[in-house]
Amino acid sequence: PDVDNILVCLGGGGLAAGVATVAKLAAEKRGKKIKVIAIQAEAAAAYPGSIAAGKPVAIKMSPTIADGIAVAKPGQIPFDLISQYVDEIVTVTEDEMAKAMVIVMEKSKLVVEAGGAVGVAAILANKVKLSGTTAVILSGGNIDPLLLQRVIRHGLAASDRYTNIAVMLPDRPGQLVLTAQAVAAAGANVVEVLHTRHGNGLQISEVELDLSIETRGKTHRDEVFESLKAAGLSPRMTED
Repeated sequence: PDVDNILVCLGGGGLAAGVATVAKLAAEKRGKKIKVIAIQAEAAAAYPGSIAAGKPVAIKMSPTIADGIAVAKPGQIPFDLISQYVDEIVTVTEDEMAKAMVIVMEKSKLVVEAGGAVGVAAILANKVKLSGTTAVILSGGNIDPLLLQRVIRHGLAASDRYTNIAVMLPDRPGQLVLTAQAVAAAGANVVEVLHTRHGNGLQISEVELDLSIETRGKTHRDEVFESLKAAGLSPRMTED
């Protein structure tokens, strides 16, 4: 079908080079213009520096969930084609990829690995300017189930749909109920509770609750936080 923009993942460059070359030549033959945007994981983005240098340059990569497109140095042939036919190269973060994977899974019922979801990630993060019809190539579903579990949780947290809150309480009966009621009053669901009686600077008469809570987004997360404060508690956001 006719499209105005194509978003494709970029690692070593084989897929992006092939897509860009065919799309550009086909569009030119029909007297049309098409924009091709390639997306890399920020932690393994070898192309921006290589394009700037005018030749393939190796980088030191950081750990990334997008292992399928984690390539330290572009190949010469795909580099030449991408330099000629790709209009723009953008990068996305780990959080942005995780959010995109969850959105694609939830909305399209597709399990796509991080490297294959970078196009969706770029759109959700407003990193590309698009007009007209856009095609996003979802490439690859090779993901370990345990990694997928972590990515889902991380993606939900990045979307403020999974929140971790710590609450310091006096060690006396009724405090756990009070906390649960405050969360329920905000319409949220507690999925996990960790009850700590020692460490973290706790006094002998204090306990700390670490709550993992399902929320509907940032506004709802803030409502839960305010509900806990209104109950006379002292909540604080914590990392997963």
